[in-house]
Amino acid sequence: MIGGARIYLNRWQQAAVAVGSAVGALLDPRRADLIAALGETTGKPAFERVLERMKRSPEGKEVLLERPRVVSSQVSHAWDLPDNTFGAAYARFMGSRNFSPDDRPPVRFMDTDELAYVAMRAREVHDFWHTLFGLPTNLLGESALKIIEFEQMYLPMCFLSVVGGTTRFSEKQRAVFFRHYFPWAVQSGRQCTDLMCVYYERHFHEDLEEVRRRWGIVAAPAIAK
Repeated sequence: MIGGARIYLNRWQQAAVAVGSAVGALLDPRRADLIAALGETTGKPAFERVLERMKRSPEGKEVLLERPRVVSSQVSHAWDLPDNTFGAAYARFMGSRNFSPDDRPPVRFMDTDELAYVAMRAREVHDFWHTLFGLPTNLLGESALKIIEFEQMYLPMCFLSVVGGTTRFSEKQRAVFFRHYFPWAVQSGRQCTDLMCVYYERHFHEDLEEVRRRWGIVAAPAIAK
Protein backbone atom coordinates (compact mmCIF):
# COMPACT_ATOMS: atom_id res chain seq x y z
CA MET A 1 0.00 0.00 0.00
CA ILE A 2 1.39 3.40 -1.04
CA GLY A 3 -0.22 5.41 1.71
CA GLY A 4 -3.46 6.16 3.48
CA ALA A 5 -6.78 6.74 1.79
CA ARG A 6 -6.38 8.97 -1.25
CA ILE A 7 -8.31 12.22 -1.47
CA TYR A 8 -9.63 13.37 -4.85
CA LEU A 9 -9.67 17.15 -5.33
CA ASN A 10 -10.99 19.44 -8.04
CA ARG A 11 -8.80 22.26 -9.34
CA TRP A 12 -10.05 24.82 -6.82
CA GLN A 13 -9.52 22.41 -3.96
CA GLN A 14 -6.02 21.56 -5.22
CA ALA A 15 -5.18 25.26 -5.39
CA ALA A 16 -6.48 25.81 -1.85
CA VAL A 17 -4.46 22.89 -0.46
CA ALA A 18 -1.36 24.04 -2.36
CA VAL A 19 -1.56 27.60 -1.05
CA GLY A 20 -2.31 26.48 2.49
CA SER A 21 0.52 23.96 2.44
CA ALA A 22 2.98 26.48 1.01
CA VAL A 23 2.19 29.05 3.69
CA GLY A 24 2.30 26.44 6.45
CA ALA A 25 5.58 24.97 5.25
CA LEU A 26 7.15 28.41 5.03
CA LEU A 27 6.12 29.14 8.62
CA ASP A 28 7.26 25.72 9.85
CA PRO A 29 9.70 23.94 7.47
CA ARG A 30 9.71 20.88 9.77
CA ARG A 31 6.15 20.01 8.68
CA ALA A 32 6.92 17.15 6.29
CA ASP A 33 3.20 16.53 5.77
CA LEU A 34 2.69 20.06 4.43
CA ILE A 35 5.72 19.83 2.15
CA ALA A 36 4.40 16.50 0.87
CA ALA A 37 0.95 17.95 0.22
CA LEU A 38 2.50 20.89 -1.65
CA GLY A 39 4.54 18.50 -3.80
CA GLU A 40 1.51 16.42 -4.70
CA THR A 41 -0.96 19.22 -5.42
CA THR A 42 1.48 21.16 -7.63
CA GLY A 43 3.44 18.24 -9.09
CA LYS A 44 1.04 16.05 -11.08
CA PRO A 45 2.36 17.09 -14.57
CA ALA A 46 5.94 16.55 -13.39
CA PHE A 47 5.13 13.13 -11.94
CA GLU A 48 3.38 12.18 -15.20
CA ARG A 49 6.55 13.00 -17.13
CA VAL A 50 8.65 11.00 -14.68
CA LEU A 51 6.27 8.06 -15.06
CA GLU A 52 6.63 8.11 -18.86
CA ARG A 53 10.44 8.21 -18.57
CA MET A 54 10.38 5.27 -16.19
CA LYS A 55 8.22 3.29 -18.62
CA ARG A 56 10.81 3.88 -21.37
CA SER A 57 13.74 2.79 -19.19
CA PRO A 58 14.43 -0.95 -18.71
CA GLU A 59 15.42 -0.46 -15.08
CA GLY A 60 12.67 2.09 -14.51
CA LYS A 61 10.11 -0.37 -15.87
CA GLU A 62 11.29 -2.97 -13.37
CA VAL A 63 10.83 -0.47 -10.55
CA LEU A 64 7.26 0.20 -11.73
CA LEU A 65 6.55 -3.52 -12.08
CA GLU A 66 7.93 -4.60 -8.69
CA ARG A 67 7.20 -1.39 -6.77
CA PRO A 68 9.96 -1.67 -4.15
CA ARG A 69 9.45 0.41 -1.01
CA VAL A 70 12.17 2.11 1.02
CA VAL A 71 10.97 0.85 4.37
CA SER A 72 12.78 -0.96 7.16
CA SER A 73 11.48 -4.39 6.19
CA GLN A 74 12.98 -4.06 2.69
CA VAL A 75 16.25 -2.16 3.22
CA SER A 76 17.46 -3.39 6.63
CA HIS A 77 20.07 -5.64 4.98
CA ALA A 78 22.01 -2.48 4.04
CA TRP A 79 23.23 -2.32 7.66
CA ASP A 80 25.08 -5.64 7.17
CA LEU A 81 26.99 -4.77 3.99
CA PRO A 82 30.74 -4.01 3.70
CA ASP A 83 31.83 -0.47 4.54
CA ASN A 84 32.72 0.51 0.96
CA THR A 85 29.29 -0.25 -0.47
CA PHE A 86 26.49 2.10 -1.38
CA GLY A 87 24.17 0.24 1.00
CA ALA A 88 26.53 0.65 3.93
CA ALA A 89 26.96 4.36 3.16
CA TYR A 90 23.18 4.73 3.18
CA ALA A 91 22.97 2.87 6.51
CA ARG A 92 25.63 5.16 8.01
CA PHE A 93 23.77 8.24 6.76
CA MET A 94 20.52 7.07 8.34
CA GLY A 95 22.06 5.75 11.56
CA SER A 96 24.21 8.81 12.25
CA ARG A 97 21.08 10.98 12.16
CA ASN A 98 18.77 8.51 13.89
CA PHE A 99 16.51 8.55 10.82
CA SER A 100 14.04 5.78 10.00
CA PRO A 101 13.02 4.92 6.42
CA ASP A 102 9.49 4.42 7.76
CA ASP A 103 8.96 8.10 8.61
CA ARG A 104 7.81 9.38 5.20
CA PRO A 105 4.23 10.71 5.06
CA PRO A 106 1.76 8.83 2.82
CA VAL A 107 0.69 9.99 -0.63
CA ARG A 108 -2.86 11.37 -0.53
CA PHE A 109 -3.55 13.54 -3.57
CA MET A 110 -2.55 11.53 -6.67
CA ASP A 111 -5.25 10.41 -9.11
CA THR A 112 -3.99 6.90 -9.91
CA ASP A 113 -2.09 4.11 -8.18
CA GLU A 114 0.74 4.47 -10.70
CA LEU A 115 1.19 8.19 -10.06
CA ALA A 116 0.87 7.62 -6.33
CA TYR A 117 3.72 5.13 -6.50
CA VAL A 118 5.93 7.51 -8.50
CA ALA A 119 5.27 10.28 -5.96
CA MET A 120 6.05 7.90 -3.10
CA ARG A 121 9.19 6.65 -4.82
CA ALA A 122 10.43 10.22 -5.32
CA ARG A 123 9.85 10.84 -1.63
CA GLU A 124 11.52 7.63 -0.46
CA VAL A 125 14.71 7.85 -2.58
CA HIS A 126 15.49 11.29 -1.13
CA ASP A 127 17.90 9.81 1.42
CA PHE A 128 19.58 7.69 -1.27
CA TRP A 129 20.32 10.94 -3.08
CA HIS A 130 21.68 12.53 0.10
CA THR A 131 24.06 9.58 0.36
CA LEU A 132 25.13 9.56 -3.27
CA PHE A 133 25.74 13.31 -3.50
CA GLY A 134 27.33 13.49 -0.04
CA LEU A 135 24.99 16.24 1.14
CA PRO A 136 24.26 17.00 4.81
CA THR A 137 20.74 17.47 6.13
CA ASN A 138 21.25 21.08 7.23
CA LEU A 139 19.64 24.02 5.42
CA LEU A 140 22.45 24.30 2.87
CA GLY A 141 22.43 20.59 2.08
CA GLU A 142 18.67 20.30 1.78
CA SER A 143 18.48 23.37 -0.45
CA ALA A 144 21.21 22.02 -2.73
CA LEU A 145 19.45 18.66 -3.00
CA LYS A 146 16.18 20.39 -3.85
CA ILE A 147 17.96 22.00 -6.83
CA ILE A 148 19.12 18.56 -8.00
CA GLU A 149 15.58 17.22 -7.55
CA PHE A 150 14.22 20.15 -9.58
CA GLU A 151 16.69 19.51 -12.40
CA GLN A 152 15.73 15.84 -12.39
CA MET A 153 11.95 16.11 -12.04
CA TYR A 154 10.93 19.78 -12.52
CA LEU A 155 8.71 19.64 -9.45
CA PRO A 156 7.48 23.15 -8.55
CA MET A 157 7.74 22.24 -4.86
CA CYS A 158 11.51 21.86 -5.20
CA PHE A 159 11.87 25.37 -6.64
CA LEU A 160 9.58 26.81 -3.96
CA SER A 161 11.56 25.02 -1.24
CA VAL A 162 14.80 26.57 -2.46
CA VAL A 163 13.24 30.04 -2.52
CA GLY A 164 11.88 29.52 0.98
CA GLY A 165 15.15 28.04 2.22
CA THR A 166 17.32 30.87 0.96
CA THR A 167 15.21 33.41 2.85
CA ARG A 168 16.36 31.74 6.06
CA PHE A 169 20.08 31.80 5.18
CA SER A 170 22.46 33.93 7.15
CA GLU A 171 24.63 36.27 5.07
CA LYS A 172 27.52 33.80 5.27
CA GLN A 173 25.32 30.84 4.32
CA ARG A 174 23.89 32.73 1.35
CA ALA A 175 27.39 33.53 0.08
CA VAL A 176 28.52 29.90 0.44
CA PHE A 177 25.36 28.56 -1.18
CA PHE A 178 25.43 30.72 -4.29
CA ARG A 179 29.20 30.57 -4.71
CA HIS A 180 29.66 26.82 -4.23
CA TYR A 181 26.50 24.74 -3.83
CA PHE A 182 24.16 26.36 -6.37
CA PRO A 183 26.35 26.04 -9.51
CA TRP A 184 27.45 22.53 -8.49
CA ALA A 185 23.86 21.39 -7.85
CA VAL A 186 22.55 22.73 -11.19
CA GLN A 187 25.33 21.00 -13.12
CA SER A 188 25.07 17.80 -11.08
CA GLY A 189 21.32 17.52 -11.58
CA ARG A 190 21.70 17.96 -15.33
CA GLN A 191 24.70 15.74 -15.99
CA CYS A 192 23.87 12.63 -13.97
CA THR A 193 21.69 9.76 -15.12
CA ASP A 194 17.90 9.83 -14.78
CA LEU A 195 17.87 9.01 -11.08
CA MET A 196 14.17 8.12 -10.91
CA CYS A 197 14.90 5.22 -13.28
CA VAL A 198 17.43 3.57 -10.95
CA TYR A 199 16.55 0.45 -8.96
CA TYR A 200 18.75 1.49 -6.03
CA GLU A 201 18.11 -1.53 -3.86
CA ARG A 202 19.76 -3.79 -6.44
CA HIS A 203 22.97 -1.76 -6.19
CA PHE A 204 23.34 -1.74 -2.40
CA HIS A 205 26.14 -4.32 -2.57
CA GLU A 206 28.20 -2.30 -5.08
CA ASP A 207 31.08 0.05 -4.30
CA LEU A 208 29.86 3.59 -3.58
CA GLU A 209 32.43 5.31 -5.77
CA GLU A 210 31.76 2.90 -8.62
CA VAL A 211 28.01 3.60 -8.67
CA ARG A 212 28.71 7.33 -8.49
CA ARG A 213 30.93 7.07 -11.58
CA ARG A 214 28.41 4.90 -13.44
CA TRP A 215 25.54 7.29 -12.74
CA GLY A 216 27.57 10.45 -13.43
CA ILE A 217 27.33 11.71 -9.85
CA VAL A 218 29.89 14.17 -8.49
CA ALA A 219 29.83 14.48 -4.72
CA ALA A 220 29.20 17.86 -3.11
CA PRO A 221 32.15 20.25 -2.86
CA ALA A 222 34.06 20.28 0.40
CA ILE A 223 33.65 23.75 1.88
CA ALA A 224 36.35 25.05 4.22
CA LYS A 225 34.87 26.14 7.54
